[in-house]
Amino acid sequence: MVWEKLLDQYGELIDKRLDEFFSKLVEEKRAYHPFIGDLYSEVAKYVLRKGKRLASCSTLLTYKGYAGEVGDQILDICVGVELFRHSILIHDDLVDQDELRRGDKTFHKLFSKAYDDRFSEGAAIFIGNAMYALGLQTIRGANFPQEKTSKVLQLFENDYRGVNESQVLDLLFEFKSPDVEEWRTMASRRAAVLFKTTILTGAILGGAPEQDIHLLEEAAAHIGYAFDIQDDIIDTFASEEQYGRPPGGDLRHGKKPLYVVQTMKLAGEKELEALKGIVGKESLTREELEAAREVIRKSGALGAAKDESRRHAKAAKELIARTSLSDETKEFLSSFITYVEQSLDWYK
Repeated sequence: MVWEKLLDQYGELIDKRLDEFFSKLVEEKRAYHPFIGDLYSEVAKYVLRKGKRLASCSTLLTYKGYAGEVGDQILDICVGVELFRHSILIHDDLVDQDELRRGDKTFHKLFSKAYDDRFSEGAAIFIGNAMYALGLQTIRGANFPQEKTSKVLQLFENDYRGVNESQVLDLLFEFKSPDVEEWRTMASRRAAVLFKTTILTGAILGGAPEQDIHLLEEAAAHIGYAFDIQDDIIDTFASEEQYGRPPGGDLRHGKKPLYVVQTMKLAGEKELEALKGIVGKESLTREELEAAREVIRKSGALGAAKDESRRHAKAAKELIARTSLSDETKEFLSSFITYVEQSLDWYK
């Protein structure tokens, strides 16, 4: 698909810039203390693991969609975006106690063998904080006009706070059953905020007209909702081959994705009791996972969640079409949204 080809093309440029950034950073930090240099070397390996670079490519291509070119300045911004994104991922994996990220250990597991879990988890907390600060420093030093830089920094600061607040609600929902509106409140500051940050950064720095900024802000929120719902569906309904790791992590942790929230509303009493006995069970078996899937399917909640994702996807594409973005960037965003829509049919 178009979006994947563009991610491959521009992702290589971003990876090269990241490699240059970390090579310099590691040497600087080794001068401070050898272990801190080694720590940032592990950060570099972690960030440079093979990934799609969706966040930073969204920034780069939105910028290019208005400015018409790609230069060193926007590549430095993309480094900042990746530092911002990975600071969140490090903390998210720690809270969820996930052990794998892109086929290797999550960051909070990297030092458990050499030291212990407490050290490894503590290092993950502190380095995640440091990466957020480094991200802002990198953005500030990218030599864009001060007015634009200030707007982007304010965006990152506000949205970082918002993401952290949503993560607290996500944790809270493991201990209570939210209604659909509560779930939407939480989700409004999760993927929706991340897409807003990355897309609007490119738009602001690229010189987008004010009308387009408003259109893209609304479109990014819709993309985030569509993606969030799809991503949660994958976690429970994908096979291990499709997912790359055992499915059902959200159910094991007792999380309440939209389809679980809707099942609580739609399922019969007997089915609901069966589901409640499964959600939050750490030793979830394959049979129990399939039983939970069946309750969710039969209640109509899976279909309802897919429909909501599709509604958001449709709204996002309509808003993007109304902007003055280049055809290349419109096609990138629209083809990604189409992929999210179509992939919903893969998980049943």
